[in-house]
Amino acid sequence: MPTTSPAKQIVSLEMAQALLHKAAPPAEWQLTPEQIQPTLERSVAHRFANAAPPDDPLAIQNYLDSLQAADLALACACSDGNSAAWDLFVARYRPELYRAARAIAGESSARELADSLYAELYGLREVAGQRKSLFDYFLGRSKLTTWLHAILAQRHVDGIRRARRTESLDDDENSQNRPELAAPAHLASDPERERYLVMLQAVLQSVLATLEPRDRLRLAYYYAEGLTLAQIGKLTAEHEATVSRKLERTRREVRKQVEAALRREKKLSDAQLQLCYDYAREEWPFDLTRALSARE
Repeated sequence: MPTTSPAKQIVSLEMAQALLHKAAPPAEWQLTPEQIQPTLERSVAHRFANAAPPDDPLAIQNYLDSLQAADLALACACSDGNSAAWDLFVARYRPELYRAARAIAGESSARELADSLYAELYGLREVAGQRKSLFDYFLGRSKLTTWLHAILAQRHVDGIRRARRTESLDDDENSQNRPELAAPAHLASDPERERYLVMLQAVLQSVLATLEPRDRLRLAYYYAEGLTLAQIGKLTAEHEATVSRKLERTRREVRKQVEAALRREKKLSDAQLQLCYDYAREEWPFDLTRALSARE
């Protein structure tokens, strides 16, 4: 049994060129067969994961012909960081992402859910020195819109699971009725509630004060002033995807530092940290506008 991917043996540059011809991407995307070939190889490998791919190249070509060629080309160009492709993606899919996020998470959480996805699509982490984009996992078997909806729904569920990691989401009889809004019964009666909120606020304010001015400014524009990614990008002279990526990076770093400080300085356990977050979600009196000071 060969150890190499069967797709690498059967997806030729000619096949990649044929798909590009069908997709007809704009010339400014500068998309080549060599760039799209690895994605086609992954797609074919996924399609034939449980069986050896047929020896007949026509069968492989028929499968490639079934893919959403235009959507696949757009995803590849965005993954490569092409700004023209990103502009098209944002213009075409941003309204749909917000609409889907509202349907999935409700009005109060929709904007953050949708905007955080831009950072993942652009690529937050590096693998072997290369930026890893979420677009790399789009294989063209469904429409890009359908795939984005599925990713949004999964991210929403992941967030609920993280927030309620001590409970079983599957066993929760209220899981079909906005479980993210149902606070545990013990929260209201805990006499330590105020102390936890005060500690969390103090530590968060201290961490925010240590941020680079540019990072604090983005947070202020987004959370305190309610600006969109596009509006922030105009003010900071950054691409929309760059704003989203840097916001997500800052959020992660702030959370990491807050948790470290609460463990180190306040000697909180994991269970106590979770209580802090539970209380903050239920009632958050902290004035982010003053802490972030966008116009500083």
